[in-house]
Formats: sequence, C-alpha cells, structure tokens
Amino acid sequence: MIRSTLIALAAVAGLATAAEARPFTARDLNTLERVSDPRVSPDGRWAVYQLRATDWQANRGRNSLWIVDLRATNATPRRLAASEGGAAGPRWSPDSRHIYFASSRVGEKSQVWRTDPQGARAVQMTNLPLDVGSFGVSPDGRRLAVSMAVLPDCPTLACTVERQAADTADGRSGQSYDQTFVRHWDEWANGTRNHLFAVDLGGRGPATAARALTQGFDGDTPSRPFGDDAEYGFSPDGRTLVFTARLAGRTEPWSTNFDLWRVSIDAPAAPENLTRHNLAWDTGPVFSPDGRFMAYRAMRRPGFEADRWQVMVRDLATGRTREIAPRWDRSPDGLQWSRDGRTLYATAQDVGQTRVFSLDVANGRVTPLTGPGHVGGFDLTPDGMVYAQDTLTAPAQLYLASGAGAPRRLTDHNAALLRQIEFGEPEQFTFRGWNNEPVRGYVVRPANYQPGRRYPVAFLIHGGPQGSFGNNFHYRWNAQTYAGAGYAVVMIDFHGSTGYGQGFTDAISNHWGDRPLEDLQKGWAYALRQYDYLDGRRACALGGSYGGYMTNWMAGRWSEPWRCFVTHAGIFDTRIMGYSTEELWFTEWENGGFTPWQRPENYERFNPVRFVGQWRRPMLVIHGANDFRVPLEQGLAAFNALQRRDVPSRLLYFPDENHWILKPNNNVQWHEAVQGWLDQWTREGAG
Repeated sequence: MIRSTLIALAAVAGLATAAEARPFTARDLNTLERVSDPRVSPDGRWAVYQLRATDWQANRGRNSLWIVDLRATNATPRRLAASEGGAAGPRWSPDSRHIYFASSRVGEKSQVWRTDPQGARAVQMTNLPLDVGSFGVSPDGRRLAVSMAVLPDCPTLACTVERQAADTADGRSGQSYDQTFVRHWDEWANGTRNHLFAVDLGGRGPATAARALTQGFDGDTPSRPFGDDAEYGFSPDGRTLVFTARLAGRTEPWSTNFDLWRVSIDAPAAPENLTRHNLAWDTGPVFSPDGRFMAYRAMRRPGFEADRWQVMVRDLATGRTREIAPRWDRSPDGLQWSRDGRTLYATAQDVGQTRVFSLDVANGRVTPLTGPGHVGGFDLTPDGMVYAQDTLTAPAQLYLASGAGAPRRLTDHNAALLRQIEFGEPEQFTFRGWNNEPVRGYVVRPANYQPGRRYPVAFLIHGGPQGSFGNNFHYRWNAQTYAGAGYAVVMIDFHGSTGYGQGFTDAISNHWGDRPLEDLQKGWAYALRQYDYLDGRRACALGGSYGGYMTNWMAGRWSEPWRCFVTHAGIFDTRIMGYSTEELWFTEWENGGFTPWQRPENYERFNPVRFVGQWRRPMLVIHGANDFRVPLEQGLAAFNALQRRDVPSRLLYFPDENHWILKPNNNVQWHEAVQGWLDQWTREGAG
C-alpha cells in the first residue's frame, strides 16, 4: 500500500502554535476572504484579482478588486477604491491602462465600469436597459462583447423591457410552457435567452446602444446556469466573435451538443456552425496570437457531461482540426496560448491535485508546472504565470511563477484569522478497490489530535458523482470544519471520481450502487487498519447530491458500521429522478442511455427506495426548496419514509436555497445542524 503526506505549499506560513490555536469553525469558513480570478496586465506589470468578503448583515458575499505590482519584490496588494459599491470579473484593456469590471452599484442593474491601475475612480461604460451578464474586451479595446438575457423574438432591448413590464403589471402569475426546460438549476424559465451584443466604446458618457450579434438565435450564450465569458472570444483582428451554444428546440434537456459558432461583429448575419460534425460538447474558444489557429475543448460522446475534454486546434484558413496530446488521459480546462503561439496552458485534475500543465502544440508533450494543491485560476505573464492555489489546509492565495525559481507568494489574505487556527493534518492513501484497481482516499486528523487517543469519524462522500474531494479548500464540504469539531475525517475518491483517467471516471455509469460502494467499503476497512486513531464504533456517513444518494443506498445496503447518516440533496428514488430532474441527459446517460420507460430495470437496479424496509440508522435529511437538480420531493420522501418507519430522523429545510447552501448564515446553520447530529449519535453510549 502507498501513503503520501500532503505537503501544503500555502500552509507553511502563518499557522498557529499549539499553545494559542483554536478549532476551525463554520463561521470561520464563511468569514474567510476568497481570492479568485487573477488577471495579468498585457504589459506584465500588474495582477488584478477578485476578493470576496462576507457581509453578515446582508447575508451575502461582497466582491472587490485588488491589485499587486509584479515588478516589485515585496509589493503589498491594495484594494482599488473604485470597488466601492461592488466590483467583479476584472478584465484588462489591451494597452494595460484600464481595468473593466462588472458592478450593480447604480440602480441594482449590473453594468460594465472602468478604472485604472491606481483604482481611485470608477467610470461607467455601459448604461443598457438590461443586466449585463458577462462581457469581454476586443483586442483593439474599441468595443465590448456583452451578454444579456433577452426575449429572442424581440427586435430591440426596449421590446424585452416593455414586454416583461407588461407581464408583471397584468397581475397574472400563471405561466404556460410548450417545451422543456421549464426550469433549470434554481430558476423557472421566463422566455429569455442569453444573447450576445457588441457595444462600441469611445463616445461621450456610457454606451446606451448595443448591436445584436445573435438576433433570433434559439439558444443561450453563454450557457445557463454557469456559463461566462470563457464561452466566447474575439478573433485577434476583432472582426469576428466565436461563441459556444446549444440549439434549444425540444431536445435541449437531453442534449449536450454544444457547438462553436462564428459571427461577424460589424455585419452580423446568421452565425456559422464551426463544429457541426461533432454531436458532443465543444467549448472554450481561444485564438492564437497570430490569428491563424483556434484552440478549444471537445468531448466525443453525445449525452455525457463528464466525458474527457480533448484539446483541439483548428486551422482557421483550411478548417483542418487536430487533437493535441491525444494520449494525455486528463480533462483540461481554461486554455491559454503562449505569446509565441507554440504552447497551450491549461488546468486539469491529477490524482487528487489540480495543476497547471503546458502542452506543446507541435508534438503534444505535456508538462506539469505546479505542485500539490488545487489551482483555481491562472493567467500568463511574459515569462511565467500568476495563479491562485489552495489546499486542504489553506484557502487560496496568489503566487507568481517566473523562471526556474520557486513560486513567490503575492497575497496573505486572512493572515490574522489563520494565525489563530489549528488545522487537522491531511494525508492521502492508496488501496485496492473494485476490480483490484488502485483507489485514493484521504484521512484528516482532528485539529486537537493527541497520539494514543481514538476519535469519532466523519465519513464524507462526494457528489457528482463524477467529482473529487482532492487537495483543495472547499467552501461547502470542508474537511477542516469536522476536524475542528474533534472528528477524524475519511474521504474516498471512489470509481467515478475525476482526475484519475477517463476509464476510472466511466466506471460508475450504470453502476451507481455496486462499484463505488465496494470502494467505500474497502477504503473504510483500509483506513481502520492503517490509522489507529479512528474509532470505527463512533462513525457517521454523510454526503450531498450523489453523496446523498449513496447515504440513502448505504442505509439499506451497508448500515452496520454507522451510528448515523446525513443526506443532503440526496436522490431517494432514481426512477422518479429520471422524470423530474431538469437536465435529463444526466440520468439517461447514467442509466445506459435509456429513459425510465425504455429500460425501467436500469433505474430500479440501484434504487434506494427498494430497501427502505431495512433503514434503521438515524438520518438527518437536508434539502433546499429551489433545488431543481435533485427536486425537493426526493428529500421529503426520504424523511416521510424515516418517520413512518419510526427511525430517529430530522428534516432541515431551506426555503431560499438551491442544490447548494450559499447564504452565509444558512451555511453556518447547516454546519451547526450537521455537527449537532453527529455529536448526538457518536457520543459514548449513543446509538
């Protein structure tokens, strides 16, 4: 068996000594300032980034922009005063003189603003009648591409505004639909589509006009619910825009056929489909500096959202397209070109880490550039890169990698708070799981660990199911909140997890209840043998989404080791899930590509509802009302079953949350309820 201690690059400085340390709490988790989205100025001097702080009274996060001088050896980051009123999504002008950003400081409507590296003053650049959802800056700095949610049959922005106002004013609340999606993620469909527009800059005052680039297009660009400006980009000459979109029609909820489309900026016409021959997902277009090539990411299997992303390069003159590094069994994200056009850079999950890699465009050679930890974002400098990295023991900070030397840390946010905290020590381990294949897991010691003592255990099960816990500082399922409460933590990256090769990820499809369960069972047994501080008699299993499905499944199939369960947004009935979730492609792929009426046996094979008669362990059920991925009724049904069977149980319901619990006060309540449940059932003599 293989074991390796996780060395946290960012966790060395600023840790509390044992004498002054205190446990990490859920309130600490929500208080931490969050570093993200580093953007390097084209001249290489500055890095601007976004910082999220918690406004407890407003029960939300507040974003501001910070900047650091990359040429100064000991530069201290500073907050841009132009952030007052909120600022997010910084983007540089090509001449490095201006920073564009999004803000809703006036009239609660999101618009594009601009400041400079000194950041003393904010200038409004757009004053459009609808919210700007995302934006990009043209290579010559003379215009913006912006996205707005419009009624696609409206010829003007004013038409959308007027029709929406009329619908609100008539006092009728009924909504009728002739096709799905009727709702997606946490919003009901209101007839709008995300469309792209060109906004010319340089006039007096903020721009009030926008030229439609996708008029009448039946699809969203960027995609909903999480798409952004990474899904579209200007050509280097600024004359065209390439964007990602899926044609809607009636097949949208069961299709992953996103294509790349090209449209003229100055004379918009019907967009040209550049990837019509690939019926799977294409996205993330980025142009080489000379404009000859376009790189993008593509999947190959229609209907599968967790297929391996391939790196494709298209010769725009000939249309010839080839894959870069076809033997690299990882799934990259966030492509960027080097300035000489010879190299592509990307992030990818890699055996529990998320690293930046370089890809040689000519020969496909792949080289990892960062070490242990999770890189959440990066941007290139003339001779290196700036990247945001976090670990299991440290929230994200920015680092500058330049030349052959060690990366230089640029930020020190949360230093005062982190000096008070003692984190639990993490370790990654390897064991033989399903099919005798190597599977990785993690153990985290309690923050107050003392040799010779045994501790209760929180056995965390990740969602996805094509996901990974990994060496990262998670803001929803953070192992340190349990370690701070006195628990040891065990986490298994079972078959189906990402970052271990596509075959490992594929293994879970049509096998939700057997292969991952075998990994969890063998991983738990291995951890108990290897780590003598784990008290296997006082352990609870908990998870969300697929992790919630698995706790429901374990309650009927493998309940013996557990004092209790926690199921958050968990699937209770896989058959009904196949009818009621909004993204139908997900359940259909995971059940062999069939609908519930075509192959009902596929949906019933690993259906937790079949084994409710064997549920005996106490269970906490948590669900949000606006969860349309795993609808609320799944949680209510599980709770009803527990109550009817007289199993100790509790329902925690959030009327204002979706699949995730995002509001700071609600997030603290969630953690307090979960830890209280674990404390109740893992104390000596309980159960």
